Parts: sequence; C-alpha cells; structure tokens
Amino acid sequence: MVNSMRKLCPNFDKEDGLETVLEVPIPEEMFNNMGSNATLRWQNMRNLMKVQRLDHKSSSYAATGLRNDQFIMLLKLVGSALIPFQVQFGRPVTLPLKDASMEASTAKYIVQQYLAATGGYAAHNAASSMYAVGQVKMVTSDMAESGQNPNSKRSSEVGGFVLWQKNPDLWFLELVVSGCTVSAGSDGKVAWSQSSSNSSASKGPPRPLRRFFQGLDPRSIASLFLNAVCTGEKTIKNEDCFMLRLETSSDILKAQSTPNTEIVHHTIWGYFSQRTGLLIQFEDTKLVRMKAAKGDDSVFYETSMESVLEDYKYVEGLNIAHGGTTRATIYRYGSKANRKWKIEETWTIEDIDFNICGLSMDCFLPPADVKKEQENEVQGMG
Repeated sequence: MVNSMRKLCPNFDKEDGLETVLEVPIPEEMFNNMGSNATLRWQNMRNLMKVQRLDHKSSSYAATGLRNDQFIMLLKLVGSALIPFQVQFGRPVTLPLKDASMEASTAKYIVQQYLAATGGYAAHNAASSMYAVGQVKMVTSDMAESGQNPNSKRSSEVGGFVLWQKNPDLWFLELVVSGCTVSAGSDGKVAWSQSSSNSSASKGPPRPLRRFFQGLDPRSIASLFLNAVCTGEKTIKNEDCFMLRLETSSDILKAQSTPNTEIVHHTIWGYFSQRTGLLIQFEDTKLVRMKAAKGDDSVFYETSMESVLEDYKYVEGLNIAHGGTTRATIYRYGSKANRKWKIEETWTIEDIDFNICGLSMDCFLPPADVKKEQENEVQGMG
C-alpha cells in the first residue's frame, strides 16, 4: 500500500477556519470511496467525525452481500483480538534451566537471540511507551454453505488505525475501515472493546492486544515466548525458522470463560528465523463453545489467525516490523448451519515513536457503559 494518509479535515463551519486533525488518519483511497464527488465525500467525512459511522449507502461493503454485523465481527476479529496471557516485564529473560526440558531450554535460547536481533536489553528497557499509526486493507469472504464458491461474497475495504501503549497493561486502539469503527483498550484492570454498534468488557485480568505481537512490541513478544517450547523447524517465505509453541493453561481458560461460553483451547505459535533471529510469523488458534440456553446442543466457534511480518526497520534502537499480512478464519459449527468467514488484512506502519510525553491514565479510560458494568459487578459482589 503506497497511498498517502489523510490527516486533516477542513473546517465545515468556517471556510477560513483552521483544519481539524483526524483522530485516526485514513488512506486517500478510503476518502475517495466516500462518494462520487468532492461535496459528498466531505459530507461523509463530517458524518464520520461526528458519529464515527457512515451511512450504509456510503460504505462499499454494503453492496457486497456481507451484512454490517458480519463485517464488524470480522473487523473485530482481525483488528482487536487479544492474547490470553498477561505480559510481565522486569523478570529475567534467562530463567533457571534446572529441570527444564530440552524443548524449553532451546526456546529460551531462541528468545535471547530474538532480543539481540531487535535491539538488545538497553533499547528494550528504554522504551516506556509507544505510539503507532498505520493503514490497512481488508479483504473479506463469506462462505454461507458448504461447497460455496469463496469468491462469491468478497469485499475489499481500506482504513487506518492509531495505537497507544504504556507499559505493560495500558493500551488503546482505534481502527476505522470504510466507515466502521472498532476501538479497544485496557486500563490495567479490564480489557474492553467497542464497535460502531456495541461495547463490551472482557472477563478476567487485562490482556495485551494481539497486534502488539505482529512485530510492534519486541519486549512483549520475548516475554510471551519465554515459557514456550521449541517443537521443530519450518520454512516460511524461504526462511528456515524455529517453531515455538505456547499452550494456554486450563486455569487461564477457565478464568476467561463465562457462564455461557467455554474457551476449550487457545494455542500460540511463533516462527523465528534461524538466520536473523527475527519473528517471521505469529499464529494462534482458539476454540470456543457457546452453551445452549436449553438442552445439550452447543455451537462452536473455531478461529485461526496467521500473521506474516515483513519490512523490519530500526526506530530508536528497536527493530520493528513495518508491514505484513494477517489471514483469519472463523468457522461456526454445531446445532446451527455450518458457516465459515475469512478476512485478510494487509497493514503498513506509517509512523511509530517511543517514549511519548504526556501519556496519562486518562488516555486509557474505558467507555462509560463499560465502567458502569464494572461498578455493577463490584456492587453485586458486595
């Protein structure tokens, strides 16, 4: 993606007034798709700024056969997915190897090589916060029935995102794609997500955003795979890689389940280049059982996500991936008709910086309805 990003919006109330800075920069392609002429485009831009949502007639996906709620579901899946583990900074990278298996010892050695390849301890410890701006292109497909041509319901959308982070549990993401908005964050106590249509809090302790592990946050990546095991080797994009696997424990799965949902398993893989030590591919699979209100029938949702990381560049001493592709599949089966959706995201990092001044707790506050939900839960426990 080589299109420039639009960061300013004209003043609609005063012709000679100062332009407004967009909270989320958008690609020129997205702006051009907002209407057939300049007046309509600026009208839709104004709507986007005011209510963070375009009219369906102005969004290209509305004509593809993919419903708005389905598109939002896929957008949240690839845009704001969470990792089940808490990231812990400050612990030594070289954990005691006594009684450790060969697979676990090898994984720790690979993590050490990765730390060196991404800048070393000094650069990692010097970064206390982060800001990133990127643009994305989403290609979705909906296979409603078995055997259906996967190209029969495809749409291609463009958008942008802004990501803020303050170590380790404070982060905020805002993603805008063709008029649909997804935001997510963590205030250190709860992780939450919000779309154009609803918001919800995630049960359990705060969790990191999956997007951090797409080459943006080397220290979190190293912390995550410190407890992994090396299960073999694999060639990815002509790179010979070590394969590290991490299984989510039953205690974590239980803590993140709800009375109506059971997380059956969540497995994570990291593929590290034997030549450079860098993370080349990041994968995870998750199986969730939705319990039926009555009877024994359940619906299962199996999601698989695969991210290929590219274009590593040094920023303030840290080697950061500036582009890549994530392919995600969600497969629903059980008592209802089987169905499969696919979405592919290609992203490019336009700007990234570390140690942001003035980044306070106020930048990570959850929406009012999520905060109210937290307070009601606390009162209910009292």
